[in-house]
Amino acid sequence: MIKVLIVDDQPLIREGLAALLSLRSEVDVVGTATDGQEAYECAKRKQLDMILMDIRMPGVNGVDGTKLIKSHFPEMKVLMLTTFNDSELIFSALEEGASGYLLKDMSTDTIVQAMLTVQSGGIVLPPEATGQMVKEMKRIKYLDSASNEVEVPATFHELTSREVDVLKYLGYGYNNKEIANTLFITEGTVKNHVSNIINKLELRDRTQAAIFAVRYGVVTFP
Repeated sequence: MIKVLIVDDQPLIREGLAALLSLRSEVDVVGTATDGQEAYECAKRKQLDMILMDIRMPGVNGVDGTKLIKSHFPEMKVLMLTTFNDSELIFSALEEGASGYLLKDMSTDTIVQAMLTVQSGGIVLPPEATGQMVKEMKRIKYLDSASNEVEVPATFHELTSREVDVLKYLGYGYNNKEIANTLFITEGTVKNHVSNIINKLELRDRTQAAIFAVRYGVVTFP
């Protein structure tokens, strides 16, 4: 059972989501908080597996809250709740260590499945939402407004063709089993490829690898 803290400044969303998730056998809602600072204080006091956190809040927002929590509890899983309008904040949160994001209008089943994915070490980047966000982000640092792309770092060219394939599916948010099934290789082989990708690209983890794939156009969206 996943011990989760729900963080949102709006009482209706915070308490409503807590009530819905409390009905699920996979989830144990151990508390709620109103911003990133309060979430950090709760993380110090409570035994948590995961924090489900809104990204845009007064006080300490979800990005700064994620940074604060991950700096003190690096193993803590953080999953963001957001909207299409928060594109830049979403990618900032991922860079601070969040394991993915969900749109607020997604179903309870989708949220629970995403939590299970993150708890098992995966990341959650809904392809349809991520594609839309990439289109909206031409105006910020990830995409150049003239060419719609930025220069790929030299380290990318150290990847083998198979590692590029794996990197692409990391960008789609696939877990190791899904990548293995798609590429017809073993999960152990995928794990080795992911480790090599992280080392060669000098990244922190698979979430940063997924961001790299999106930022530099390794993945494509309709």
